[in-house]
Amino acid sequence: MTLTARDVMTTQVVTLTPTLRLSRAAEILANAGISAAPVLDAAHHLVGMCSEGDLMHGTQLVPGGTRSWWLDVLAEGENLSPEFLAYVRGDDRTVADVMQPNVVGVSETTTLPEIAAILDRHHFKRVPILREGHLVGIVSRADLVRALAKDSQALLF
Repeated sequence: MTLTARDVMTTQVVTLTPTLRLSRAAEILANAGISAAPVLDAAHHLVGMCSEGDLMHGTQLVPGGTRSWWLDVLAEGENLSPEFLAYVRGDDRTVADVMQPNVVGVSETTTLPEIAAILDRHHFKRVPILREGHLVGIVSRADLVRALAKDSQALLF
């Protein structure tokens, strides 16, 4: 039996809103120990995704194409640098200014092989799980790896 999103998804999803200041979004990601979060509007509809990368690019941490020394210590899934957090605290822009609006969501019945193909095709690291247009979970690459570790057949068609 092929596993589905429902079998592996995280249901307690940290979310952001489009009106959040970048500094607050950075704090939320850092405190939750995650690298990205879905963005929901006031009606709780999925309107985007915002990642550490979006925050870094949105705050223009690389002015003129030069990198600050501490950008080298930032990495996907690692703690956000205190210097980065200090920098974005002075910025009045919001999540809506930097988020990725073109989000691909799937249903709870989407199989893990289908999710793996979507992640690979779009170069995504996670996919929101939707029920009737509302966010009910998220599946990351790490969830797929955990499923594969438990059952070597989990990602087979």
